[in-house]
Amino acid sequence: MYSSAYVWGKILGYLESRLTAPVVSTWFDDTEVMEFTDSRLVIFSPSPFRKETIDLRLAHYVKDAMKELFDKDIELVVLGEEDLESYRRETHKMDFLDFNPQFTFEKFVVGSSNRFAHAAALSVATDPVGHNGEGNGYNPLLIYGPSGLGKTHLLYAIASKVHKDRPDFNIIYVKAEQFTNELIASIQNKTNKEFREKYRTADLLLMDDIQFIAGKETTQEEYFHTFNELYENRKQIVMTADRPPSAMSKLEERLRTRFEWGLIVDISPPDYETRMAILNLYSNRMGLSLPFDVVGFIAENITTDVRKLEGALKQLKAAYDMEHIEIDLSYAAKVLKNIKPDGKTIPTAELILSEVCNFYSLEEAVLRSKLKTKTVSEARQVAMYLMQTMANYSTEDIGRELNRDHTTVIHGCRKIKSLSEDRNSGIPDNLRDIISNINGKL
Repeated sequence: MYSSAYVWGKILGYLESRLTAPVVSTWFDDTEVMEFTDSRLVIFSPSPFRKETIDLRLAHYVKDAMKELFDKDIELVVLGEEDLESYRRETHKMDFLDFNPQFTFEKFVVGSSNRFAHAAALSVATDPVGHNGEGNGYNPLLIYGPSGLGKTHLLYAIASKVHKDRPDFNIIYVKAEQFTNELIASIQNKTNKEFREKYRTADLLLMDDIQFIAGKETTQEEYFHTFNELYENRKQIVMTADRPPSAMSKLEERLRTRFEWGLIVDISPPDYETRMAILNLYSNRMGLSLPFDVVGFIAENITTDVRKLEGALKQLKAAYDMEHIEIDLSYAAKVLKNIKPDGKTIPTAELILSEVCNFYSLEEAVLRSKLKTKTVSEARQVAMYLMQTMANYSTEDIGRELNRDHTTVIHGCRKIKSLSEDRNSGIPDNLRDIISNINGKL
């Protein structure tokens, strides 16, 4: 889903093409987007006259823009100054719980691999910094570990409990990638003030996949000041990452230091007993009755990712709903025949190229082009190497994907392999970051 800043920028561009730039500036230059969903757009205009004009004369242009640009029929709500306070109170009541009510502490399966992270998250949710000027001291709290182990579940659980106990808290959840995209849009649309107000007025800021900002100078600068503002005003900050700050090679030292001010806890893959408990909980939730040996079969074969455990159950549920065959070990093995031991998934070439381009801030068209600058050449060779090592692509297949002959591919793969063994080249750190981002999308 696009960020609200991006959507509003596109809408204003559309309006300028229909109404001219001076007209749009006259009526919309101080308008702020308060909410954007698939079915609703809420905007705020501080001037009563402008609000009335937008409502009566210009609303249909905004709706037309959404339909033409994003193929969405939306409800448009225009707020005035007198509506703002009641809207914010109502929005705080709706935040997060409506977003994903399944992810609570009660529905989080605790085992030896995640017990400390669960306890820290529960402590923050029970007694966040900023409550009556006190707090537990776990600020910031950073939870790290591989993808699919429940880090996001804990963020949602914190938000759910804090919202229930303290409905007046302004709770903001955002993925680091979304934070970056919103920042870029705010710079392009000159809405920096609104962007900063959104994040720096939070009572509880939950940032998912914080490692994504490493290496992005402008994003790190903005998050540094956001972090300082919240921390100095005793507001709770919780982050997740796929690795500890010390392993984020492109993270600025001043941010790394701040992340280490609070508590850093890890989540590791669940042990066998925890996997069995997760499978039993999820299967009961789905209304799926499974024999003990079938649950054990799944738990033995998928060892690294909770999401893949749930995915296996969904496959069995879908097969049962279609065929109504009793699920025994033989039938489960047939349905789940594509499960590989440890549950690993092979990334596609599209995913690898996308993450390489994201890391090097390049367009895919540039990666496939004849351009041979240092950055482009390195990115292209890294993509070749990862397609070979992570996805088992042949040199011919890689060549077809990148419009190169197989000898060029062989040279590129060998060069990156050689550089990956040289700690001073920077390539080992780059590969680790890109591979981690790829695995996070599987």
